[in-house]
Parts: sequence; structure tokens; C-alpha cells
Amino acid sequence: MSKYFTAGAGFTLLALTLITSCAPAPGLTDQIAFGIWAAEKDLWDEAIFRWKKVLAENPNSVAAHNNLAVAYEKKGLWEDARREYEIALKLAPQNSWLKSNFQKFENNLKPPEQEAEKAQEKKADERENK
Repeated sequence: MSKYFTAGAGFTLLALTLITSCAPAPGLTDQIAFGIWAAEKDLWDEAIFRWKKVLAENPNSVAAHNNLAVAYEKKGLWEDARREYEIALKLAPQNSWLKSNFQKFENNLKPPEQEAEKAQEKKADERENK
């Protein structure tokens, strides 16, 4: 995909209260929590490691898929992020947090030429308004 992520999007890591049902084993809940802690410290590789560990034991963890998607976005791995969002949405299609994150993801991916075109239009509008 030749698209670029524009800055300013806020994505949500699913909170522990939501994920306890997705990761019933206490060790998995700890891994999710550690991943969230790592993400908050901008340690995205560590967060990814933790959430992949959860998915190895519980491939249906909605929280792990969502959080992994957010981490992939932060690292610029758009295809991986899309794949994780799609998996999470298949598992929990009514989850408003997931839908919101995926919508932000979709809205913030823009082809570079579209961005350049918008900038040119803005400059033209500014010249006309002078």
C-alpha cells in the first residue's frame, strides 16, 4: 500500500477492564497490561512482543489484535495494522472502540498525491481571497 499516515490521530489501547473477558488466563492479562505500559513509554517493539505472546495462546483476543494494530500504525506498518484491525472487527464487530480506531486509521491514510493536491488547492484559495 503506497499510503502515508498523517499525524494527529489518537488511537485507543483497549483497557484492562475490557480485555479480561478476552484473555481469561491471568498471565495473558499481565502480558496485555505490560504491553500497554510499554506502549505508553513508546516502547513499541516490546508492546508488539507482549501482544503477540498473548495471541500465541489466545488467537481470539480482541484487545491484543486491536492493540497490535495500534502499535503497527505507530511503526508505519500499514498493511499489518489493517490486518489486525480486520481480525479484531471480525471477532467483535459491535465494539465501538474498535470501530472508532479503524475509522481513524482509514481516515488518516492518504495517498501523498492527494495531500499535495489539497495543499495546492489551499494555496490557490488563499491567493483568490487576497
